Amino acid sequence: MAAQREWFEKDYYAVLGVSKDATEKDITKAYRRLARQYHPDTNPGNKEAEEKFKDISAAYDVVGDASKRTEYDEVRRMGPSAGFGGGQNMGFDMGGGDLGDILGQMFGGRGRRGGASGVGPQRGADIESTLTLSFEEAAHGLTTSLHLTADAVCSTCTGSGAKPGTSPKMCSACGGRGSVASNQGPFAMSSPCRSCGGKGNIIEYPCGTCRGNGIERRPRDVNVRIPAGVDDGQRIRLKGRGTPGRNGGPAGDLLVECRVSPHAFFTREGLTLLVRVPVSFTEAVLGATITVPTLSDGEVTLRLKPGTQSGSRHRVKSKGISNAKTTGDLIVTVEVAVPSSLNEEEQAAVEALSEILRNPRDKAKS
Repeated sequence: MAAQREWFEKDYYAVLGVSKDATEKDITKAYRRLARQYHPDTNPGNKEAEEKFKDISAAYDVVGDASKRTEYDEVRRMGPSAGFGGGQNMGFDMGGGDLGDILGQMFGGRGRRGGASGVGPQRGADIESTLTLSFEEAAHGLTTSLHLTADAVCSTCTGSGAKPGTSPKMCSACGGRGSVASNQGPFAMSSPCRSCGGKGNIIEYPCGTCRGNGIERRPRDVNVRIPAGVDDGQRIRLKGRGTPGRNGGPAGDLLVECRVSPHAFFTREGLTLLVRVPVSFTEAVLGATITVPTLSDGEVTLRLKPGTQSGSRHRVKSKGISNAKTTGDLIVTVEVAVPSSLNEEEQAAVEALSEILRNPRDKAKS
């Protein structure tokens, strides 16, 4: 990508509120926070917020891309006056080309040799949405439709910006290049054409729906595939499902945050499924084979050894949550159920048992 004149003028790191040594993760985090704060949806009718959002998006488009960021850092390091010092190259590797070519590339052009480019492609903004899932849906995965109201390619002009039946006209000021050259002493510098805004064409008869932008805000349904095993708070990225790009740039992404509703008796830790199962006093003392519920396979049997303690945990292999790579286990926590009321026969039996069973506190004293 050719460097733009704006790279010398704007500190994109300052726009995003991060240092020039910030990690890619920190830059993305700062962009998302600011994008939510200044998004037009959050600030309807606020022109200042809209301009701020554009600046944030432009900054992230450069420093959020590893290759563009490298070019940007190098251009900022050299400075706008590089190469103007008495014919010296000021650190440029001429590589067999003349200085006019190098400076033309820095400012989006090709010096006196022509072929300049205008405003480059701009990536569309990401869209963030939330989707509430049941516990079972999150465990098993599903395909559903997400209803959004966001920027999309204009349904009337299919993105051209021109009224149906007409077409954009090539800009006569720049000859369709999107940029114009101006003489700066021995050099020819290029800048975006003011007549067409760097697009290379002019729309004489704008589309009535999008007013020439090629993009309209409208409701749309997006099919979303949620993979099996997603957890509460996990984000799913759908490439190219965000807002359309500008000047041929790629569309942004759709980020779906999954919110998983709690289950009546299951919980989870990652892919491990947890359930608490009540057992009677006699089952715990004498041992028993009990049935345990699962999410996918109905009920399975679990053998309890004699003397099973309340609160003990028992593992059932491969009966937990599955994802594309593996399946977790089911952990069964046994809870000895104490009856809250007894009939006369039960009361008598318990009293008789108490006479012959050792008291655990007496054992502790001995």
